[in-house]
Amino acid sequence: MRMATTVQRSLASAKCEFDVVVHPHSMTSLESARVAAVPAERMAKSVILDDRHGHFLMAVVPASQHLDMSRVRHSGADWQLSSEAAVASLFHDCEVGAVPALGEPYGMKMLVDPQLTRQQDIYLEAGDHEHLLHLRMDDYLKLVPHAEVRELCH
Repeated sequence: MRMATTVQRSLASAKCEFDVVVHPHSMTSLESARVAAVPAERMAKSVILDDRHGHFLMAVVPASQHLDMSRVRHSGADWQLSSEAAVASLFHDCEVGAVPALGEPYGMKMLVDPQLTRQQDIYLEAGDHEHLLHLRMDDYLKLVPHAEVRELCH
């Protein structure tokens, strides 16, 4: 596989400049950062949550950090980690476990940790286990204009 079709369309629509970073096969965002030799604090890790009522939320944190669920739950809904099957159906054009940190193009609300938005540039999964997107932060934010920036890590 290569870059997910939804991601390609979103990049073109927003007129974003980006680079594709090819790397050896990896299974996690942190491992992708390591094998691609990119700083883990600039690698965006997406965590998909649901409220058991059909609503989904993407939380985006640096690959070097862990999502603090208590910081997500205070938003009112009782969010939980989504099942792999649910994530696979939402991100139909992506390989399982290679979800791009771009919830809005897939129709979901997003929370993004400010540790990422303070970076000049960002890396994220392109939809498979061998490619990353590298974007300037201002271009990333054009792709997710409604994302809420909120402290999400410990």
